Amino acid sequence: MARFLRPLLRGTTYTRVLHLWVPMLIVSVWLFVDMSTPWVPALVLVPLGLVPAVRMSEGVQARLLLTPGKEEDSGISVTPSATWRDRLRTVLWLETRMVLAVPMSVATVWGPMLAYDLARSAAGHRTLDNPLLHGLQPHWSHVFLVPLPLLLLYGVTVGLGELVTAAARRLLGPSSAERLSALEERTEQLLERTRIARELHDSIGHALTVAVVQAGAARAAGDPEFTDRALGAIEETGRAALEDLERVLGVLRESERPVSGRPTLADADRLLESARASGAKVDAEVSGPVETVPGPVSREGYRILQEALTNVLRHAGSVPVRVRVTVANGTLGLEVRNPFTAPPGLGRGSGLRGIRERAALLGGRAHTGPDEGDWQVHVELPLR
Repeated sequence: MARFLRPLLRGTTYTRVLHLWVPMLIVSVWLFVDMSTPWVPALVLVPLGLVPAVRMSEGVQARLLLTPGKEEDSGISVTPSATWRDRLRTVLWLETRMVLAVPMSVATVWGPMLAYDLARSAAGHRTLDNPLLHGLQPHWSHVFLVPLPLLLLYGVTVGLGELVTAAARRLLGPSSAERLSALEERTEQLLERTRIARELHDSIGHALTVAVVQAGAARAAGDPEFTDRALGAIEETGRAALEDLERVLGVLRESERPVSGRPTLADADRLLESARASGAKVDAEVSGPVETVPGPVSREGYRILQEALTNVLRHAGSVPVRVRVTVANGTLGLEVRNPFTAPPGLGRGSGLRGIRERAALLGGRAHTGPDEGDWQVHVELPLR
């Protein structure tokens, strides 16, 4: 019994009733103007639903009244119509809302009135004003009929509330373009989180390990000269770790930026200038319409180029670097080459793994390693 009555204790039940009553208020006003044409409000909803902003206003209403307290997880969009499909879905939603409002308004008005008149009839009073009970003679047994219209009101109120909420999620839910944008945003965030975790593990973890080992060895040796060298190694490793940490924090700072606002290959010049300012001799060549590269591919290409140049500066230092960016035959090609110095641990960090994973995620391929005396990062990404 408690479970049956639970919807009556939820505020959502009553806000949904209010949501369905709004269209009937408009119809009621129109009926005062012209009772012979009750279909006019439904006809007016057709051009109204084609206005892009109407979808946004209907989404806001639906979120607040159909899913109060769960607006962010409601599955209802609050953006204007961007396509004709969105506009037509909005029109269908407006018509559906008005159709469902009719039984809701009838039930909420006539249900209590019918229960009241049955109670009066059970008390011995005539109910001449109620057309549904016209001709019914007063009788005490009518007291058993009083709960029936209230139960009907309960079923209509709860049932239509659930139905209109499901219709709102279906007709006002995110479009395919909005879902794709949200998925792209989520994918970008997951990629950055994975990259950040690996960067912190590799660089900061390595630095702390070196510092602990060097400090322990210096204490055990008891040699001032060895201790001085150990402190120098700790200092150098710490500075490198701080640089890596600053770079990772830079990624974190831009994590709140929308995907569309993040750098693409069109911004590659600032990467090249940054590398030159750090001492690298960068020879860059860009061929093909880079500005036409799709957003996800261009953003990932920028990240790959950034990681490749960072690896050059970290492992090779101020050396000549050749950068080639090519857009041709439906493929984006990225190549970064520098003299091969083979420092210890090269190829085992997260940067190169991240390059390969980014390329694989977009259906491309990446080759990293020695090539004819140089260290090469060569990536090919399909544009479709």
